[in-house]
Amino acid sequence: MDNAALYKVGYGLYVLTAKDGAKDNGCIINTVLQVTSSPSLVGVITVNKQNHTHDMIMRTRQFNVSVLTTDTPFEIFQRFGFQSGATVDKFIDYEEIKRSANGILYLTKHTNAFLSFEVTDTMDFGSHTMFKADITDGEVLGGADSVTYAYYQQHIKPNPATAINHGYRCNICGYVFEGGVLPEDFLCPVCKHGASDFILFCSKNKE
Repeated sequence: MDNAALYKVGYGLYVLTAKDGAKDNGCIINTVLQVTSSPSLVGVITVNKQNHTHDMIMRTRQFNVSVLTTDTPFEIFQRFGFQSGATVDKFIDYEEIKRSANGILYLTKHTNAFLSFEVTDTMDFGSHTMFKADITDGEVLGGADSVTYAYYQQHIKPNPATAINHGYRCNICGYVFEGGVLPEDFLCPVCKHGASDFILFCSKNKE
């Protein structure tokens, strides 16, 4: 099978946020769907089990989704996707946030809307959990276009050839693994795809 065919499926990019006690956390996800509109609004998301946010949602059964826009800088993806909330506070020194009625943070900049959810059911998909949830709140925050994976790859992610001379690049989201040999069990910290979706690249030093 040509896995590149899967890359043509349309994906958005979102910041998923949760709160467990005094702990706030968030991560990048690419699957948010509205599945019904009547009699109630119901949505689904899928989250990799290795994300700390996943475990928080499993416990609290609530979460928010901030819809990222095409003006989102790469630093947002680094903050919420390239590090684990189990070991760092992703919101430290980050002020473009508010709390919705459920007490969970959402982004107020580089996002055109947020939605709040209450989980009603889950389904295990091995590496991921699908959360079925009622949509309890939401607000339009701006008019900028929502960002897609294709836009992220073409316009937001940095070109690794201009930054480093050797590494492995994720074909899905553009994350770059620097130095050494990519472990066979490596998972992309952004999109959680495995080593088979990485390609080796080399570039010459600039004169």
